[in-house]
Amino acid sequence: LTLMKESTKVFLWVIGIILGASIVIAVIISGSGSGSEEAEYDLSGSRAKVAVVNLTGTIMSSRAIVSTLQTLADNRSVKAIVLRVDSPGGGVAASQEIFEEVKSIRDSVKPIVVSMGSMAASGGYYVSCGATRVVANPGTITGSIGVIAMFPNYAKLMGKLGLEMDVIKSGKYKDSGSPFRKMSETDKKYFQGVVDNSFEQFLDVVAKERKLSVSNLKKYADGRVFTGVQALKLGLIDTLGSFEDAISIAAKLGGISGKPLVVEARRPQTLADLIFGDLLSRFHIFEKDFIEQPILQYRFAQ
Repeated sequence: LTLMKESTKVFLWVIGIILGASIVIAVIISGSGSGSEEAEYDLSGSRAKVAVVNLTGTIMSSRAIVSTLQTLADNRSVKAIVLRVDSPGGGVAASQEIFEEVKSIRDSVKPIVVSMGSMAASGGYYVSCGATRVVANPGTITGSIGVIAMFPNYAKLMGKLGLEMDVIKSGKYKDSGSPFRKMSETDKKYFQGVVDNSFEQFLDVVAKERKLSVSNLKKYADGRVFTGVQALKLGLIDTLGSFEDAISIAAKLGGISGKPLVVEARRPQTLADLIFGDLLSRFHIFEKDFIEQPILQYRFAQ
């Protein structure tokens, strides 16, 4: 009888743990879409405004930031936009799409000023090149002009576990980059070509937007990072300054006299935010940095 009671307790504990874990996962998943939603702003009233858009962390998707920029570009009371960049970069295509939207706003709609935070490297720098003005702190880490592609290899681990992967493919490159086999020299040459082409695209954008020669740019476009002071000397940014300086520059470019009305995004709290607080944001960081990584990246390898 005692043994049965103990077994029942263990069973109930296991069921409780499973149910608890299921609830936690469900709440996290329900709140995990917040990073892909368009930011909300209070744009009421006709007073001239400077709107702040935050581009923070690894660039995984362009949809939310592009949608937010478009909304602000279409609003007549928003006279200028400050894009606050604090990112090591990320996916190539996502960085390109955000850059194109920033450039489109600059060329056709209204001033958009980039304010670089602690880091605006690789894809973060790529995005910044589309702005009307680029402002960085003296200690900002920027640059890292280059492309990186990383492929994990589990072949030795699988061998130790006695596991094999049978592959049927339509062409010799179809399983290139597979984590289940060692990359061949042919594979490496193939991917190097893809990386080199993406790098040339990066170079062309920086050279054109910063009015630099490609030949001179190549001398330091080898993945290295620079401080804001160094970047200014190289012509990679326009001026040194703080976030507040960027606000003032944007207001002036937007024709706003006096102290501008600055509006920033607000995100409604979800149930997951209320229950888990900072734990949820840390989960999203883990999700972005380790789970959803694109293969080809404009990113500073931290």
